[in-house]
Amino acid sequence: MIVAKPKSLEYIKKRIKNHKKIAVVGCGGCVTVRPVGGEKQVAELASVLRIWAKKEGLNLEIEEDTALRQCEPEFIDELSDKMKGCDAAISLACGVGAQCLAERYSDVKVSPGVDAVFMGATIEPGLYWERCVGCGDCIIGETGGYCPVSRCAKSLLNGPCGGSQGGKCEVDPNTPCVWEQIYKRSEESGDRDAIDKFVPPKDWSIRPSRLTLEHVRVKTEGLAT
Repeated sequence: MIVAKPKSLEYIKKRIKNHKKIAVVGCGGCVTVRPVGGEKQVAELASVLRIWAKKEGLNLEIEEDTALRQCEPEFIDELSDKMKGCDAAISLACGVGAQCLAERYSDVKVSPGVDAVFMGATIEPGLYWERCVGCGDCIIGETGGYCPVSRCAKSLLNGPCGGSQGGKCEVDPNTPCVWEQIYKRSEESGDRDAIDKFVPPKDWSIRPSRLTLEHVRVKTEGLAT
């Protein structure tokens, strides 16, 4: 189960202000239970943003959709019709779902609409990779949809360490260096926020970090492990 809280409306407005067509994308999983990110919340946020855009004189088209689970590839694929033509999206899923959405639709600038306060993404049946640590201050909107807090062994916020080699993590050579992924995404999109902007240290008293990136394989009857 994932607990999340809505980001401020001011944050969301700032993330979409310079875009022409956006999608507000909810999740029918954990964040619907709370509830902060289900179909009802998508409709409410989209309505508020339409009213704001009209008052501001912005030519902003807003699509709405909710995936059954935003952390599952097959359900993310079902969003393709609504995501078509969008240049930005607000994800009301946890940080895992928001990153999965950003990875699937790499030409769309995905920003989080909620802050998650634990979490794993489905890589294949029974295999889950950590994507979010629930830090309570999600920044993936500025880092190309990748979370350096959970996906960097050292949780570095301002670029890679000196030990990464060949695009791999110094701590675990089997893990991609997330800062190389962030850099490549910024080059592809032309958005250098993650490269040029200084990010202050996290307040780790909220949730202390771990050293290694967690990958969990669950033994399931009938599946190879």
